[in-house]
Amino acid sequence: MGRYDLRDEIAHLDPETDYVRISTLLATREFPWDITQALSFALFRTYAVPSIGRLLFETGEFTERTQKRYDDTVLVLDAALEHGLASPEGRMAVRRMNQMHRAHGIPDDDLRYVLATFVVSPVRWVDAYGWRRYTDGERDATTAYYLDLGRHMGITQLPTTYAGFEALMEDYEREHFAFDEGARAVADATLDLLGTFAPNRWAPRAVVRQLAFSLMDDHLLDAFHYPRPTRPVRAIFRSALTTRGRLVRLLPPRTEPTLGRQNPTVRTYPDGYRVEDLGTFPGTADSRCPVPQWRRETSTGDPAPG
Repeated sequence: MGRYDLRDEIAHLDPETDYVRISTLLATREFPWDITQALSFALFRTYAVPSIGRLLFETGEFTERTQKRYDDTVLVLDAALEHGLASPEGRMAVRRMNQMHRAHGIPDDDLRYVLATFVVSPVRWVDAYGWRRYTDGERDATTAYYLDLGRHMGITQLPTTYAGFEALMEDYEREHFAFDEGARAVADATLDLLGTFAPNRWAPRAVVRQLAFSLMDDHLLDAFHYPRPTRPVRAIFRSALTTRGRLVRLLPPRTEPTLGRQNPTVRTYPDGYRVEDLGTFPGTADSRCPVPQWRRETSTGDPAPG
């Protein structure tokens, strides 16, 4: 395969009907590392909305079991993407998300915003640091995929275009970003986890933090009361990522998919897992334990909205 053959293959697909196939190719073959980083930062920036960050702090999951919460998020999203939203695995993944969201009464406004970050962040990251930029068709397919996911989650009043999601995200952050001590604790715990991933674990903690801060915009930094890096420091770290993208362009294309569960940063389930056991189960005697077997066996239908 030539370096741009997969891009050309995607160009012959219809973003309105083949969005699952296009999104899978982008996330598992064209930009697996970039999209993983982008979605991690997408989730991270949602903490700066106090209603989201404070809730995550109050559950204790993102501060006491940070690795597991990270892994569960990766694996649930991975199942939906790999198998498709209409598959039994995809339906179970969405069901797990819906069960957790309903248990905490998360409002549609916050869910709509989180979904917008998942639409926008990968496009912005790849355009800035990837080995090539997104095409218009790929951007539209990404939008269509998350729009379908949002509908399966029962989220209402969703934008129908990338520009609409981008405007929603920017407007919501402008109105809602603010400092909250609990949200800051969740952000700190997430940055500490980042420092355990290769190659970060071999760098001093201060360097890892400067790298993370350099990739954040000032509005996000201010919301967490994080220091703003100097312009030269930003330039160094961002140039390093840009250089990585240029080097990747010289490598042969991937011929096999790289799935989320194959990511070495996912470390909670060395002996395997089941999608229905991922995440938390609020309302049970132990919210960390899987649902009883009889509930799993009867949870195969389409996820309820909301």
